[in-house]
Amino acid sequence: MESVPVRCPVCNRDHAYSTPAYPCPCGMPTTPPLLRDAPAVRVGHRSWNDVWVTVRCSSCAREDQWPQPELCCPCGTVLRIPVRPVAAAPSPSSPVSPAHIPLPRTAAHPRPTFRPMTIRTGHDAVSAAGLYLTWLGFRDVGRPGAGPASGIDLRGDGVIAQVDSSTRPATLRAVETLWLNALGTSATGVFFSLAGYAPDARARADGVGLPLFVLDLTGTPQPVNSPADELVSTGA
Repeated sequence: MESVPVRCPVCNRDHAYSTPAYPCPCGMPTTPPLLRDAPAVRVGHRSWNDVWVTVRCSSCAREDQWPQPELCCPCGTVLRIPVRPVAAAPSPSSPVSPAHIPLPRTAAHPRPTFRPMTIRTGHDAVSAAGLYLTWLGFRDVGRPGAGPASGIDLRGDGVIAQVDSSTRPATLRAVETLWLNALGTSATGVFFSLAGYAPDARARADGVGLPLFVLDLTGTPQPVNSPADELVSTGA
């Protein structure tokens, strides 16, 4: 794990910052390459795009968006740690194998036919998604005890899920928020939507390996990307 010295420009306190590792879809841990000699930048105003940085996996050369390294000084100042920009793409003479290959539609353990429940309300949509997660093999799936937090509608042993029952496609921000929550809890994140997904939301989910499903009014989820196909194939 890479560590760099960081000095707060406000209180002059010194810190040693170690960047966290994130799992590339190929399975290798990936960390943003830090610039050792560049000073940390004080964060004044923040936008959603500011919190992402492009990182290339050292194993498969896949490029993904990962959280921008930041440090909160005890004085209250938030510092952004500079990251080395991604260099040019590798030469065509060095082919890279695909990082994510969907598995065949054969479950490791036979499952009975899924029995959906009709969706008439948003509450029904959450219940249908919970039934489906249980059918996939996740245990103890239910609503969080204190109600949804940070968009989490369902939580189980090793899984969290968001269920968007609105009439608009799920947004990029909703997908990224679920993914970050899943990373923070070391759980599998699964997204269900009645109205589908915005193109940029779908692209982000594909890039980070987040399973996306569309619910129809019969309560039957349909996978809409490769990570979802893989989850259906292998189960929990």
